[in-house]
Amino acid sequence: MNDNNRSVGHVHGAMLRSASRPSPGPTSSGGDREPASESGEAQGPSEATILLEAHRRGEPGALDRLVDLVYDDLRRIARSQLRKRSGRRELETTALVNEAYLRLIEGSGLVGSSRQHFLAVCARAMRFVLIDFARERIAQKRGGGQAEATLEEDLLAPAAEEELANVLALHDALEEIGSSAPRLVQVVECRYFAGLSLEETAEVLGVSTRTVERDWRLARAHLRRILGGPELVESRGSDR
Repeated sequence: MNDNNRSVGHVHGAMLRSASRPSPGPTSSGGDREPASESGEAQGPSEATILLEAHRRGEPGALDRLVDLVYDDLRRIARSQLRKRSGRRELETTALVNEAYLRLIEGSGLVGSSRQHFLAVCARAMRFVLIDFARERIAQKRGGGQAEATLEEDLLAPAAEEELANVLALHDALEEIGSSAPRLVQVVECRYFAGLSLEETAEVLGVSTRTVERDWRLARAHLRRILGGPELVESRGSDR
């Protein structure tokens, strides 16, 4: 499956130790905090922020506990990124989350400084998992040799070449936009891929909500110009 031959099933077990249940992303303006108490007093850092800080200190198991904490959100993001593929089965969602997790623990990049930032980083990792998958499958279909699959067979359900090409076309368009306006791409990653709200995206990027609204409009206009077709919409409402 990947170079170190670890099984996704094994990783998934590590992710789900609790019964209840990856490449740097956008820069963050700071950690999130618990909501204010009934008395109006601000509370301390959230559990996710504490676990992120513990992970940065090298505390064993901190990243696993964090993934357990936000696992439902990760599955929502994975479902959103897979929703346009035909023949999708439920296990694909788990496989995509697992592969993104593998990339996180194998990489040396920042994993975020708040819950929202961490979700944006994970969504970016999932996006690149699907990009690599699309490239490999297109190479196979066009006789470019047996490319190594990065996902378990459950995620390798037959997909139309047009769908795979659309994944790459969106990626190429974002690369084009990012060469001159990288923050627009970060906004798309937060809004479209991670399903973050305007306010959450503003927190992750360290800008105002009004700036996010403007960048979101600009990014969609650029993508419509490059790709044609319908305008991107945020994924938050459709998968919650």
